[in-house]
Amino acid sequence: MTTRIILVRHGESSFNVERRVQGHGDKSTLTEAGQRSADQVGVALSALSFDAVYSSPLRRAKDTADRILSRLKTPPVALLQTTDKLKEINLTDWEGKLFSEIAEQDPEGYRNWQRRPHKLKMAAPDTDGATDYYPVPALFEQAEAFWRELLPRHEGQTVLVVAHSGINRALISTAIGLPSDRYQSVHQSNCGISVLNFAGGFGDAVQIESLNLTAHLGEPLPKPKSGQQGARFLLVRHGETDWNRQKRFQGHIDVPLNENGRAQSQRAAAFLKAIPIHHAVSSPMLRPKETAEVILQHHPDVSLELEANLKEISHGLWEGKLEAEIEAGYPGTLHQWQRSPETVQMPEGENLQQVWERTIAAWDQIVQTAASRPEPGTTLVVAHDAVNKAILCYVLGLGPEHFWNFKQGNGAVSVIDYAATTDIQPVLMAMNITVHLSDGILDQTAAGAL
Repeated sequence: MTTRIILVRHGESSFNVERRVQGHGDKSTLTEAGQRSADQVGVALSALSFDAVYSSPLRRAKDTADRILSRLKTPPVALLQTTDKLKEINLTDWEGKLFSEIAEQDPEGYRNWQRRPHKLKMAAPDTDGATDYYPVPALFEQAEAFWRELLPRHEGQTVLVVAHSGINRALISTAIGLPSDRYQSVHQSNCGISVLNFAGGFGDAVQIESLNLTAHLGEPLPKPKSGQQGARFLLVRHGETDWNRQKRFQGHIDVPLNENGRAQSQRAAAFLKAIPIHHAVSSPMLRPKETAEVILQHHPDVSLELEANLKEISHGLWEGKLEAEIEAGYPGTLHQWQRSPETVQMPEGENLQQVWERTIAAWDQIVQTAASRPEPGTTLVVAHDAVNKAILCYVLGLGPEHFWNFKQGNGAVSVIDYAATTDIQPVLMAMNITVHLSDGILDQTAAGAL
């Protein structure tokens, strides 16, 4: 039974506008824009039914939750519950100060915050300051405690969680095993929506279905983080094929898009029509190449480069087969692929380490090429399920064992930003956006075999 978590950050607050640290403080309130955004989240979630709703007790989060609940067509089964485990990160020394003041008054701490957040040290809360306190690792412990409490209580249910940027990032990170040094690598926009699917309790399999959706706010893609604009990459999975629909393994077999896949490509093209795209790279296989060409119809000045190392994983003797046929011919191996993919060698095909090596070599070259341009701009990259998952893992510093933590729907868009300076880690701004393909926030594309 899957437990679905809909995770929302609060709406724009007065301190957000002022660029002031909020933390545990409760002086910050929703702006009028923040109230409107909360209402828009409610509309976007209005068709869903929730078994429970949890919120931070801080006003900016609780007020957001209340406004969302007022727009739902079906009231939640249980009343809204607040918990201190959803409070924002406790930045004891900085709370209430402008970020510009902190950068000037505490340059070392601010540099750690941006580059080595797990090393940021402050005076411990509720003491005389004699004990060292590391806010980010403490927040990750808080997030893990929340999951350990919530998941057994709501097994197989759908739960809405409304909180803050920092704690939301810690919740996402701890769910997939991302360490605290990667705190800044995942973004949460005001009133952005993320969807997580848990197969069991904390530490069991979990999938990020989508991350930081903002289209319901009138923003197809999240805005870049302030002061860190560099190169942006739009990572797209190809549209649907007949074999995706049949759940037949494709791999290196060059299956073209089906009618629905071409329609998905057209919808992706319309979704990205107003987004400036400066460069484009695709796997040379038919299904991503056609998807890229359709998207670029609205960007006629952009030429498409083909990169062989972005080809899909070779499934070898599994290619062309259905899951039942694979299980019959290779008993137990399909289950192993679904549970521990990094341990599987495809018969006469590739293993994930081989896919990792060629994919990351291609990705690094694409990133370096963009960075070497006078204006890095936005690069469109269109590839496959396994390749995209490898890139997403790599961007976050994760290995092949985390392969299944990320969903990639046919025609889905993910957004990755690189700062202008190389000592700042890339940021996964949004992942698996499929709102342009359906009427709701949930990914309804064909799951399909890889």
